This record gives sequence, structure tokens and C-alpha cells, in this order.
Amino acid sequence: MLGAQEGARWDAYVNAHPDATFFHRAGWRRVIEAAFGHRTHFLLAERGGEIVGVLPLAEIRSRLFGHGLGSLPFCAYGGIVADHDAAFRALDAAAQSLAQRLGVGALEYRNQAPQHAHWPTKDLYVTFRKVIAPEVDANLNAIPRKQRAMVRKGIKAGLVGEIDGDTSRFFRAYSASVHRLGTPVFSRKYFRLLKEEFGSDCEVLTITQDGKLIASVLSFYFRDEVLPYYGGGVDAARAVAGNDFMYWDLMRRACERGLKVFDFGRSKRGTGSFDFKKNWGFEPTPLYYEYFLVKDTEVPEVNPLNPKYRLFIQAWKKMPLALANVIGPHIVKNLG
Repeated sequence: MLGAQEGARWDAYVNAHPDATFFHRAGWRRVIEAAFGHRTHFLLAERGGEIVGVLPLAEIRSRLFGHGLGSLPFCAYGGIVADHDAAFRALDAAAQSLAQRLGVGALEYRNQAPQHAHWPTKDLYVTFRKVIAPEVDANLNAIPRKQRAMVRKGIKAGLVGEIDGDTSRFFRAYSASVHRLGTPVFSRKYFRLLKEEFGSDCEVLTITQDGKLIASVLSFYFRDEVLPYYGGGVDAARAVAGNDFMYWDLMRRACERGLKVFDFGRSKRGTGSFDFKKNWGFEPTPLYYEYFLVKDTEVPEVNPLNPKYRLFIQAWKKMPLALANVIGPHIVKNLG
């Protein structure tokens, strides 16, 4: 188990391992515990005093959505990272034992590659990743024509990108965006904690027009990758292609910094987010969300595409934004 003073060792291992991701970093333990009040169980395997594998886990206990253990809630990727099969098996066995001891419904791994051929899976999420060309113009020209026209629309509208030192403007844009989708918003505290915990590796890019807020995106940086993770725009963004310009401005800045990969993150199949990323010329890669069932008899389906949440989503869209921003964090913290 990860001790209070071992975060640096854990992160050194994660930063060096080719299969690790930003979501394996030790800082997620503090963020998840402090923002949502959930218990975390960050497991590590050692040999000769050296870390040879890690598995970040968090437990969500909810009256509405059940009791689960996963790697890692609120994150696109997770699962076991290990140097060899022995370390993998040890962490896997420890996680399954923990899941049974806690009496959860299911243990979930959010893998980028399949690990358990006989476990139930959820064929819902994909991720979009693309290599960043070394020249800015090459990246712009690689965007398909119709989407490139939207980027140019934002440029012609005089949109400007600015790096923010805090998350206040970001929250205004993001909360307005998810409200239009009928989705509860995370708390302001959650985004503040992300910025505090990950420092310069968590950056906010805000788009304005004549000084007025248009859109904003919170991105993670890991090794040579940029991951725009939370983003959205106010009502005025659509008329000036604010979101389109925002992601282009982020890509341009990443290119100028010498980064190599633009990770557009996960999306659900059959959604507007999926289509938007395809329009940029990104190809989807399946994510393998695997489940070890403990008390559950089938894979949990806690997501907005589940038909039983349709009425809730429609009602949420009609709720005043200020009220939604108060109530939303109490709901979304249990979704993971």
C-alpha cells in the first residue's frame, strides 16, 4: 500500500514506465479523497526494495449508484502497471481479494489493452490519440477541410487564448457547457485541487473575444503528451467556433513546446463528442474496461446513455444553472 511519504517513489516509477499514464500518478489519491470523500487503495508491488508494479484504486459507496472499486474513477485510463507477470499477478490477486473483503458490486479496470480474456467487458469507450507534427502549419493542414474551416472561423472572429493561473473562468465555461448536455457538474473544489496537486502539469487555457469569456479547457501534461480533459464554452461559443479554436490553440501551443502526442481523451460511442473528435481526423482506439464481478451479476451501467436516465437528463437541462451548480457536485461525485 502506498504510504503517506512514498508519493515521490511512486511517481518516479510511473514516469519511467512506458505503459503508465497521467492517471496512475500518486496525486490522484489526495484529489479523490479530498474532493469526493472516497477511500483510496493505492497498491504497489516491490522486489528487493524497488517498486515493480502499481495499481491505483478508489472505492465509491453510493445509495444511488452502488458500491464499486475501480482503477480509476474519474479517470479515462487505469489498471495495473507492472514490470513482469509476477508483479502483475500479485497486484491483481490483491485487488480481487480487496474487492471481496469490501463486498463491492464489482472491481473495474480501465485498461488501454485487454488483460483478462474471460472477464466481462464494457464495449462503450474509445480514446483518440494522434501524433503532433513538428511544424504548426503541418498540424493545421492535417485537420480535415470542414473542421479546418471551423478553426479559421474562430481565428477570423478574433479569438485569443490565455493561460489562466486558476480555474475560476474555466468553471464558468465548463459548468455552462455540461448543463446544456443535462449532466451534473463537478465541484469548484475538485478543479482547484487538480490545479494545486499537479501544478504546471495541469494547465487552464481560456479563450476570449474582446475580453469576454468564450471557452476554456483544463489539460494534463504527461511526459511528451497533452491531454485536454475537461473543456466547454458559454452560449456565445458556438457562433464563433469557440471550442474549435480552443482545441486548435492548445494543439498549436503543444507543437511549439515540442510535445509529441495530442490525447483527445475518451468518448462514448454514438455521442456528439465521438463525432467531434472524428471530425478532427483522429481515429478511435478501443478502451478495455474489464470487470471482476463480486456481488453484481452483470456489468454496471452508470452512464448517461442508459435509457433509465433519459428523463433525469431532460429535467436537468431545464434546471437553473446556479441551482444545478449547487446540486450537481453531490450527484456526480458518486458516478466516477
